Amino acid sequence: MRRVVHVGLALWGLLVTLPLLWAVLSAFKTDREIIDSPFGLPAGLHWENFARAWSQANIGRYFLNSAVVVGGALALTMALGAMAAYVLARYRFPGNRLAYYLFAAGMTFPVFLALVPLFFVADNLGLVGTRHGLILIYTAYALPFTVFFLTPFFAALPGEYAEAARIDGCSDLMVFLRVMLPMAKPGLVGVAIFNFLGLWNQYLLPLVLMPDEKDYVLSQGLAMLTVTQGYQNDWSALFAGLTLAMIPVLAVYLLFQRTVTAGLTAGSLK
Repeated sequence: MRRVVHVGLALWGLLVTLPLLWAVLSAFKTDREIIDSPFGLPAGLHWENFARAWSQANIGRYFLNSAVVVGGALALTMALGAMAAYVLARYRFPGNRLAYYLFAAGMTFPVFLALVPLFFVADNLGLVGTRHGLILIYTAYALPFTVFFLTPFFAALPGEYAEAARIDGCSDLMVFLRVMLPMAKPGLVGVAIFNFLGLWNQYLLPLVLMPDEKDYVLSQGLAMLTVTQGYQNDWSALFAGLTLAMIPVLAVYLLFQRTVTAGLTAGSLK
């Protein structure tokens, strides 16, 4: 049985890895090589494809827009989500469970059903076409998952350390910042990585809320690049742009894969 599972996982790994590898190899080819030998190795490494995608296709500007928006939203989401999850996990008050279930219910609501009213609300507040508006909406989008994930994690942390800190004179805020938050680091890093991946690849929200091309995030820029470069037959720049978009996601996963595993299992183990 174990061998069957291993073979299945190996096949799944190949199905995921081979398309990515093919896209990266195509990014180093010329347009002629992509057409004539789509599955062959490149004759040489054509780094100019990346320079052309970065500058002429504006991938650099879209990349910067995504970094600013996702970075700001991630910082705000983790700050608000950690505080809300800590309060729901460690304090008992009327409506505690109701608030937690409302956050959980937010994960089940399809975002595309709220696009029209969300656009009008954002437009009335002057947030359409602005980075700070998209940051706030990204934060609201990611908060339910963050609170849902971190609440049981904070609840599983030992309370003796918090009691000892209170005896030493720490306020509730200092207990949270100096004791409980460092102890929750594996869970915080794990949910931050999941939020980063989800927000970095988000397409529907910026498509509706960022209509101006100069403010496009990377997902919008890649969609436009797919159309424009396809009509121009500049396939090498297209694959180079796709490769540039994959780098942050792959880098985050490779750097923090063990932390993600620890974050997912720490709460249950304790």
